[in-house]
Amino acid sequence: MDKVYNVLVLCTGNSARSIMGEGLINVLGKGRFKAYSAGSHPGGVVNPFAIEQLKTIGYPTETLRSKSWDEFSAPGAPAMDFVFTVCDKAAGETCPFWPGHPLTAHWGFEDPAAVQGSDDEKRQAFQTIFRQIMGRVRAFVSLPLDKLDAAATKQEIVKIGQALPGVADLEAPQHEPMASPGR
Repeated sequence: MDKVYNVLVLCTGNSARSIMGEGLINVLGKGRFKAYSAGSHPGGVVNPFAIEQLKTIGYPTETLRSKSWDEFSAPGAPAMDFVFTVCDKAAGETCPFWPGHPLTAHWGFEDPAAVQGSDDEKRQAFQTIFRQIMGRVRAFVSLPLDKLDAAATKQEIVKIGQALPGVADLEAPQHEPMASPGR
């Protein structure tokens, strides 16, 4: 059986960006990844516009909740292979110790929940960020993780986070097969 990679997506409130990242990784990862999300200071409520976006890709939203990252550093928590921060505030905070020594990267996105205006304007902001997250997730789930060692994988996930998040169809990085054993 192929390895399933655990991924934790973090932001501050765990109400929008990290929730959308969780859903996108679970859907686009096609069983190869199991994604979770959490926040350093969870707001307790998932933003309805984030739920609306996830429904467009068929992601079940009934059990989504805003939760603390402490759940994933506690004994018995799933060991993470990857941890991504998706807001600048969470990236600057001191993270708990993550069991499993995951590879980490920062994939910053604007906060669509901060947009003021009509529901249509807020919905548009969520659509834009959802598409940006989708672009990075597509690049990530396309990585040939079985052929990359930890250093090369780290380099690629950092590179994905540094790419301009303006398009949904970022190309997956191209890789040469490695001679050394991978992860």
